[in-house]
Amino acid sequence: MSTLASTTTDHDHGVKATSEIAPGEIAVGVVVGRASEYFDFFVYGIASALVFPRVFFPFLDRVEGTLAAFAVFALAFVARPLGTVLFMWIQSRWGLATKLTAALFLLGTATAGIAFVPGYETLGVVSIGLLAGFRLLQGVALGGSWDGLPSLLALNAPKERRGWYAMLGQLGAPVGFIVAAGVFAFLYANLSLDDLLAWGWRYPFFVAFALNVVALFARLRLVVAEEYTHKMTELELQPTPVAELVREKGRHVVIGAFAALASYALFHIVTIFPLSYLALFAPEQSVVGFLLLQVLGAFLAAGGIVASGFIADRIGRARTLGSLAVAIAMYSGFAPTLLGAGGAGQAVFILLGFALLGLSYGQAAGAVTANFGRHYRYTGAALTSDLAWLIGAAFAPLVALWLCAEFGLVWIGAYLLSGAIGTLAALGVNRMLRLKS
Repeated sequence: MSTLASTTTDHDHGVKATSEIAPGEIAVGVVVGRASEYFDFFVYGIASALVFPRVFFPFLDRVEGTLAAFAVFALAFVARPLGTVLFMWIQSRWGLATKLTAALFLLGTATAGIAFVPGYETLGVVSIGLLAGFRLLQGVALGGSWDGLPSLLALNAPKERRGWYAMLGQLGAPVGFIVAAGVFAFLYANLSLDDLLAWGWRYPFFVAFALNVVALFARLRLVVAEEYTHKMTELELQPTPVAELVREKGRHVVIGAFAALASYALFHIVTIFPLSYLALFAPEQSVVGFLLLQVLGAFLAAGGIVASGFIADRIGRARTLGSLAVAIAMYSGFAPTLLGAGGAGQAVFILLGFALLGLSYGQAAGAVTANFGRHYRYTGAALTSDLAWLIGAAFAPLVALWLCAEFGLVWIGAYLLSGAIGTLAALGVNRMLRLKS
């Protein structure tokens, strides 16, 4: 295993000693941190599809209530870039450890706060306001939780292994979904619907708070270590003013956001949206069985993420991302038919969709971040990720359900196709700019 070397001075002997940092150690911190964040993310998303329409929007019909819940779901993605800017300023003044502690404390507080929000029948519209407020705080905290470890890993990876190291941080997504879907499957299997809606849905949010505490200590152990602090400084992985970033590298922020569009659009089409479709248009099917099917799909996604590392190291990260965008475009042609074809078709829709998601998502983060150079990479990578989530994933469940309810399932395929076209266009522009430079 390759290592990251940092140099410190032995003052007693006047010589320099070299300490080594294993990339595997960074990878563990990245996966633990991302898995915790994604668990929060999916707990809220699953609750938005299955629980919140009845708990917070009982005055609307089921479709309108779910659309309203998905609108609140999107608020975190709107707030996320604001959180990045705010916490970059905090890091500039008080350091990365302070920033990360504050961000994860805020995330845990907002997540636990959601668990205590009374339903609409108790507080009326105030309950919706509280839910929206905590969701906004979650988004601010998620933006602030960027620690730069994926960039540190990428910059120190051997050139021929960059695809492999790039995919490691992405494994947090399927891990987080597996745990979140498993928890909800357990609750659905062991509680009556009345108990689930009254109090059962709150427990996953308490679990999320506990996982945030574990993740905080796991990541702080890394970022406060002298070796990591030295290496981050050496590689210029430090905040830069956002105005300066936009002025100097703005077009690369836009290209990076759209380069991941196909993967991020598919992200919610196979995770959150199908649960709302099941609840609204196929209520005779078992929620537990469908959640377990998605858990199986998430394992396939994890395998696809790992495979993407091998593939990218052979044909290149951008080419891998582009090839998967073409595959997602092909999938979009028959995905609506599969979803509407009953149990067998839905199983193929979920499993094939998750497999494609893993292969594409494994290389979706940072495929074009080399454009920022060292000086702008830390802030550029964070904002690019925020905008990719905002453009590609924030409104995906809302738009997909609205299209499905108003115009039919075929428009889900059109939505996925638009994401694939966005990715291919961004990669094409990026290639032209590289050839010109």
